[in-house]
Amino acid sequence: MPVQLDSLIAVLEGIAPPAQAAPWDNTGLLIEPPTARPITTVALTIDLTEPVLDEAIAHGAEAIVAYHPPIFGGLQRLVMAAPQSRVVLRCVQAGIAVYAPHTALDAAAGGMTDWLIDSVGPIDGRRAIQPGSVEQPGTGTGRVGELVDPTALATLVRRVKAWLDLSQVRVAAPAEHAAGQLLRRVAVCPGAGGSAFEALQQPVDLLVTGELRHHDVLAWVARGTSVILTDHTNTERGYLGILGQRISAALPGVRTVLCRQDRDPLVIR
Repeated sequence: MPVQLDSLIAVLEGIAPPAQAAPWDNTGLLIEPPTARPITTVALTIDLTEPVLDEAIAHGAEAIVAYHPPIFGGLQRLVMAAPQSRVVLRCVQAGIAVYAPHTALDAAAGGMTDWLIDSVGPIDGRRAIQPGSVEQPGTGTGRVGELVDPTALATLVRRVKAWLDLSQVRVAAPAEHAAGQLLRRVAVCPGAGGSAFEALQQPVDLLVTGELRHHDVLAWVARGTSVILTDHTNTERGYLGILGQRISAALPGVRTVLCRQDRDPLVIR
């Protein structure tokens, strides 16, 4: 049966507690319709673009969970001429609620970052690179751990591609890793991992993230660390299916749909 918006918010906050979000982030309920509507369908997306919104409306969604906040620091006015604000205005006009979990979902135990580190294989000693509060063990920014079985880079690349459903990734490696030396210690971060990786306290053999600055890649390779880059949202999108399952399990009367118009803006041709 349908649920009210506050029930959906309670479930989302249970999955990704707002207190775990980065202080600079804009998470939580970002758009509340002026008139409350029972929620039967929730659309899931990484980025709330106009094609995604069109698809969500076609699905009859009363709510959208947009991982990246569609309202952020740069939004200063609501005018139809600007695509970002046009999306916000259209959501209000259509009576669609929008909730963004972003870094709260990254940091949560069993959230996006834990899912991402599973891409390389079984991990021992999994922990956050930058731990969250002591009241919430197992949470925080990034993850680092040791592979149960040391593994060659080529095998890890294949695992990551299969996990993320990608045909190609970008790889930078020191000569010994390219030659087949086994890797053990791995760190991951969804999206852009540069600042998280700077907080690593010990050397690692492999970094997995969406994007890093060119000179950071060079510096990591010079330290003896390999890097796998997938482009930003490719480290995030695969978790949406799991998030949808978690929402549906908590709210059996609510249908969740993955927006197929949501995709990384960069493609390799």
